[in-house]
Amino acid sequence: MKNILIVADVYPPEVSSAAHLMQELAEGLKKHGHNIWVATSYPKHYLPREFQGKVFDEFREENGVKIIRIKTLPLHKVNFIIRGISQLILPHLFFWKIKQYTDSLDGVIIYSPPLPLSLIGGMIKKKYGAKFILNLQDIFPQNAIDLGVLKGWKYKPAIWLFEWIEKKVYKTADKITFHSEGGRQFLIEKKGVPAEKIITLPNWIDFAFYQNLTKDISFRREWRLERKFIILFAGIMGPAQGMEFIIEVAKEISDIKDIVFLLVGDGMEKGKIEKLIKEYNLKNIIIKPFVSKEEYPYLAKDADVGVVCLSRNNKTPFVPGKFLGYMAAAKPVLAFLNKESDGFALIEKAKCGYAATSEDVSLAAELVKQVYSQKNKLKEIGDNGFQYVNENLTLDVILKKIEELIF
Repeated sequence: MKNILIVADVYPPEVSSAAHLMQELAEGLKKHGHNIWVATSYPKHYLPREFQGKVFDEFREENGVKIIRIKTLPLHKVNFIIRGISQLILPHLFFWKIKQYTDSLDGVIIYSPPLPLSLIGGMIKKKYGAKFILNLQDIFPQNAIDLGVLKGWKYKPAIWLFEWIEKKVYKTADKITFHSEGGRQFLIEKKGVPAEKIITLPNWIDFAFYQNLTKDISFRREWRLERKFIILFAGIMGPAQGMEFIIEVAKEISDIKDIVFLLVGDGMEKGKIEKLIKEYNLKNIIIKPFVSKEEYPYLAKDADVGVVCLSRNNKTPFVPGKFLGYMAAAKPVLAFLNKESDGFALIEKAKCGYAATSEDVSLAAELVKQVYSQKNKLKEIGDNGFQYVNENLTLDVILKKIEELIF
């Protein structure tokens, strides 16, 4: 039995792939007999309707996991300068609170981004002698540079600072995990990370969560979409997603009245895409707020296809976490990705969907029409994804690999 701390800026009830991933990790390690703490930010954004306005305890135990919720400066829905300052303060706020609630730690697992939060790993390692595992999901500041978020001479000092933090964290971590082999190679070749320090560790999914859905919950019925062919996007709408591409595709196929794009979520780009929808007067796109983790399997069940989108400006092999949710729900994946994404390889290996680069709207629209015309094949494709998850990406399989890293 080990004392293990998980550090992440989001955790349920906030809704995001990262939050759900870390909850499954924490509760899975607890079931394996370990003492688990989670340090996370106080829930403010991306909350399902039943949690909005609720007051949360700073420290409480949930399903055997001891959770420390820490109030921070704004991290979401603010400009990038404020977000950057907030992120730089994060490690100090978190470390101060962690010391109040923990006496002994054998290992610390840190989810990144945000990159500055990873600095806690070195602090924990020094104070407790704990092993530091960095669970790297995207490569910052490279992704922000590629997306034009950190662009121009005025951001040069910020880029220099974040690259310095990046080098420090990579050096301090005992092991680094990335969820695809392409990402691992990128870090070795472009960032100089020693090959023996970084391993490929796929993200996981608790597919049992998507089985035996017995509640009478139907978003298709609630939102009056009974006769529609639903293409679902569920998640954060930020610069990395390039959601305007989906809007352009929807405009291109707006003559097919049966098809509706259902966008469920929030994010800093939401206002921009709402403005675009209004400008184009599109009737085939519906935007709804987040649903809870418990309701999400019912939402996925009601969809015909799950869509994933990444801006073509991304240059890293990032694979969005929502891939696995669709696959666990046995839904085909329709992916519009930057050409560097390892999502293409995942779709080919799992035979779980359709993919195109997020560069050519006309080609993407033709792919949507192809999916729509092949309704009779969708169940088989969805079942392929479910089988792949069941055989390769279950939580228990990945937990054993994480425990080996800590032990």
